Amino acid sequence: MALHTIVGAGPVGTATATLLAERGDKVRIITRRGSGPEHPAVERIAADATDADRLTELAQGAVALYNCVSPLYHRWQTDWPPLGAALLTAAERSGAVLTVTSNLYGYVPENGLITDTTPLAATHWKLRFRADMWREALARHEAGRIRMTEVRGSDYLEDNSIFSVALAKPLLAGKRAYTPTPLDVPHSWTAVADVARTLVTVAADDRAWGRAWLVPTNPPKTVRQLATRFAEVRGLRTAKVSTVPYPLLWSLGLVNPMMRELRTTRYQFTKPFILDSSLTERTFDLAPTNLDVTLKQIA
Repeated sequence: MALHTIVGAGPVGTATATLLAERGDKVRIITRRGSGPEHPAVERIAADATDADRLTELAQGAVALYNCVSPLYHRWQTDWPPLGAALLTAAERSGAVLTVTSNLYGYVPENGLITDTTPLAATHWKLRFRADMWREALARHEAGRIRMTEVRGSDYLEDNSIFSVALAKPLLAGKRAYTPTPLDVPHSWTAVADVARTLVTVAADDRAWGRAWLVPTNPPKTVRQLATRFAEVRGLRTAKVSTVPYPLLWSLGLVNPMMRELRTTRYQFTKPFILDSSLTERTFDLAPTNLDVTLKQIA
């Protein structure tokens, strides 16, 4: 029975902890309030993950230390630096494989396509932020100070995502859905369950260390196509979906910090934004969860 330490009990942290526990491993999941899934194999610990000494103590004996933290989007500049530093220190001191959940912001897509060779060339600080964290961790890996790997997915389908909040919930309630994104641009959508499966896989496979991996993801769909399929799978009436006009989105950002932050990543929806995860799938014999299966599980 291996021990795994997970920081963060959001959708990805919870899914990863549950996956590990159900296969028979022991899990420590760390949050400020001691939250997390209830399972006999999961130890929920209230701790400050920015405390490198405490985090090191909790990572001792673990085969992997998972970064599944998700600071509030508008607090990245203040919350990420101490968290990232503590995770690096704990990984170095404990010897656990640092396994990071990340995103696609750092990429500059070529013709809308992101592959394992697409450069991390974003220049806006928000888009470059996680890429810079990756570079720092990679430098420590290459210096032999830590072992690390990272997985990167596109926008999630489930759990407090643009799709689940702006589209799924209104449609389930029989209402028109309003989204801050255009309706007819191809976009890749990643399932949280596939992020968790990829994290667990790469943490245990030394072929993955020192590299980043794109999470197995289904072929792209436009927002309209996805909403239509969701309605069909869930037996709902025809999906009615509208786009929030960009001037209104901009105005809302003046008073709502989260809406303001959406301006930065809106480019991912105004042009094709497509993830090619074939290398990950071939290397580790993984495949994305059937889209209909995921859509049926969204509450």
